[in-house]
Amino acid sequence: MSSGIEIQHLSKQYEKKTILHDINLKFEPKTIYGLLGRNGAGKSTLLGLISDRIFPTQGRILFNAEMIHDNDQILGQFYLMSEVDLYPNRRRVRQLFRDTEQLYGEFNRKYADELVKKFGLDDSSQYGKLSTGYRTIVKLIIALCVPATYIFLDEPVLGLDANHRDIFYRELVETYTERPRTFVISTHLIEEIANLIEQVVVIKSGRVLVDDSSEALIAESYAITGPKNVVDSFVSGLNVIGSETLGNLKAAYVFGALDDRPIPDVITIEHMDLQKLFVNLTNEEETQNDAL
Repeated sequence: MSSGIEIQHLSKQYEKKTILHDINLKFEPKTIYGLLGRNGAGKSTLLGLISDRIFPTQGRILFNAEMIHDNDQILGQFYLMSEVDLYPNRRRVRQLFRDTEQLYGEFNRKYADELVKKFGLDDSSQYGKLSTGYRTIVKLIIALCVPATYIFLDEPVLGLDANHRDIFYRELVETYTERPRTFVISTHLIEEIANLIEQVVVIKSGRVLVDDSSEALIAESYAITGPKNVVDSFVSGLNVIGSETLGNLKAAYVFGALDDRPIPDVITIEHMDLQKLFVNLTNEEETQNDAL
């Protein structure tokens, strides 16, 4: 029997606009994913479909080989934290925790109380009177404390300062270590999650562009720098996904194997980081002419 979430030929249209095109993906158990894409790529739509908040135009979503649609037993194992505020403004934070426990039948209140202290949150406050950052913190605490086995985090650090983001990342690693489950993180702050995620899914214009382990992606991502004419000659025939020039100096970004071609002494080759790879993969133009 297939395990995890399996997305088969999924498409979503709003009126005449297609948001997602024939998506085929699998989210495995006990794995941390990075779901990456530019604004409007379809990330939030995909998470909404998986959580059954919206419905596909075509295709289907299975969990352990069962359809998720209207399946409360399955959907109880999913939790989506999004930018949308679904909580009543007058509800106090501690009441939201109790509401969540009633809904899911279980809630790690002890851990929630620890997180309240670590984030400096007043849980007697009304949700609607909190700042954007503290509303995000409330949603993060709930996401980390629900018993769900698949946690979807859509822009989970919205409004958080650097200290609070650091607390969240550390707590995510700690809770994942203590109770492994699947986290799917959709964020624009790629540098900050690069060391957390095991698998990377990149969506561009509603289609899956990349679906691989972060280790494998970095291993096949290269920044090749040197004199322009030498770099151009070296990368000829390779999968160049972007470049930058400054005078006679050029950096070419290559995704894929370099084969066994000899490397000239005047060029340097380094692996790109995940953010640099993402920027070049999703750039609308083939090259960039900004300064290095």
